[in-house]
Amino acid sequence: MIDIRGKKILVAQPAPKNNSPYAELETKYHLSFDFCPFFTVKPVSTRSFRGQHVNILDYSAIVFTSRSVIDSFFHICEETRVTVPEDMKYFCQNQQIALYLQKYIVYRKRKIFFGDGKPLSIVDAIGTKHKNEKFLIACTDSLRPDMAKAFESAGFKYGSAVFMNTVVSDIKHLDLSSYSTLVFYSPCDVRSLLENYPDFKQGDLVLATYGVNTAKTAEKAGLKVDIMAPTPEAPSIAQALSLYCSKL
Repeated sequence: MIDIRGKKILVAQPAPKNNSPYAELETKYHLSFDFCPFFTVKPVSTRSFRGQHVNILDYSAIVFTSRSVIDSFFHICEETRVTVPEDMKYFCQNQQIALYLQKYIVYRKRKIFFGDGKPLSIVDAIGTKHKNEKFLIACTDSLRPDMAKAFESAGFKYGSAVFMNTVVSDIKHLDLSSYSTLVFYSPCDVRSLLENYPDFKQGDLVLATYGVNTAKTAEKAGLKVDIMAPTPEAPSIAQALSLYCSKL
């Protein structure tokens, strides 16, 4: 194990505004944290959406996995003069995303449903009661293969449309050699790293990842994942870093 105590860590996210989960680590293990988003997510243009040849009104239910996709969906509806029917049903990844719909529609339990936070929990929320709906999965970049497989296995009728696109940030100004550890929360962080630093060599740089897909993407790119979350012992990255440091 590489000793990261007393060293700098780069987190590929915006700096927390308050109640940073890393504050205790700064004191306990003399760590310091820098924050820099490795990518941004932007709404698709109306022209781009039209190019997908998707008719929203062909569907009786919409699937959302983020609040930003909700914003883009209703913006596209406004721009394309689509009036969403009152009886449209919405299936969301978690309750927080479901509640965000109040920004655009009257919240009624009979038409808004949500999972437990995991993307595929949406399938459980649909269950047998709503299996005859025709679902439009609102995506960022593209439809996730595991989501498509889950809907196909359940026998649901569905289509998909891209409402948000991931844009890699320019992070070439960062001196990665000044850090002991990189923290990634998304597969897009890996993509950004390799696009900005095509000759990147990990060496002794410790890599911490959140989520199975992030870890798999890193490993597929030839990177070694040293710290992983969530796990039963460490449900968050902050706890995973603490656990790692405690074993040094």
